[in-house]
Amino acid sequence: MSKPVNSKNKKVRILSLAVVAVLVIIVGFFIASGNSKKENTADKKVVTVGVLGSTDVPIWKQVNKELASKHIYVDLKVFSDGEALNQSTNSGQIDINSFQHYAFLNQEITQKKYNLKAIGNTYIQPLNIYSKKIKSVKDLKEGDKIAIPNNPTNAGRALKVLEKAGLIKTNPAKGYSPTLTDIISNPKKLDIIEVDPAAIIKLLPDFAAGVTNSNYVQANHLNPAKDAIYAIAPDVNDSYNQPWINILVTKSSEADNATYKEVVKAYHSKAVYNLIKDKYKGVDVPAFK
Repeated sequence: MSKPVNSKNKKVRILSLAVVAVLVIIVGFFIASGNSKKENTADKKVVTVGVLGSTDVPIWKQVNKELASKHIYVDLKVFSDGEALNQSTNSGQIDINSFQHYAFLNQEITQKKYNLKAIGNTYIQPLNIYSKKIKSVKDLKEGDKIAIPNNPTNAGRALKVLEKAGLIKTNPAKGYSPTLTDIISNPKKLDIIEVDPAAIIKLLPDFAAGVTNSNYVQANHLNPAKDAIYAIAPDVNDSYNQPWINILVTKSSEADNATYKEVVKAYHSKAVYNLIKDKYKGVDVPAFK
């Protein structure tokens, strides 16, 4: 004679079966999702593109929309270090990278003998002068402290900004990458100090002025175009701005790759141009037409 089923045990069994059923559905969903993704890219040429951080993700989503009819898909890889990204591109692990300007690329090629080449412009990020104390660079007094980025490439660019503003002169032989020791004229004896570029806006109360990247400016709720006391127009046709234009970079041997050229063409589409102009509001300015 069978034992009567305890109602409590019966409820537990029913609950357990329900949990198992839900797990089966969830697992099935993820397997289907995975297979769906593979099916979506199975008939496409996949191009791996490396970027720094997630800021440019909306741009590349639009690029993929432009590439859909060409059966090309950009697989975005996010890096946290630019030097590692260039190394991965040079070794062929990444097809194209998008994070640096010409000045940084040329520096990397010179120092590390990389076989890399720019295949298209993306945007330019203005590097302007900001202050909480004065309204114009003309108001700077003798001995005032100026903050500039402490990384070599942006420090050199910041010095060129100060030079463009008529505050200092640097050794012409150093081109667009001068250092503090390359200042050959400083009439107001400005005390130029290198600090973390991300901290410059917050440190402005301690400085007469500071020069930093527009993304850090926006992160501190300022407008790179409207809140600068001195701004250089991000005109891509101005020779001064040429070294600071951000670019798409690949191995030199792949510079004529037809698929990569389609990626550049998609990036240079009207839709991407409008997205950069509208979404990034002066932090990034399109460097193509």
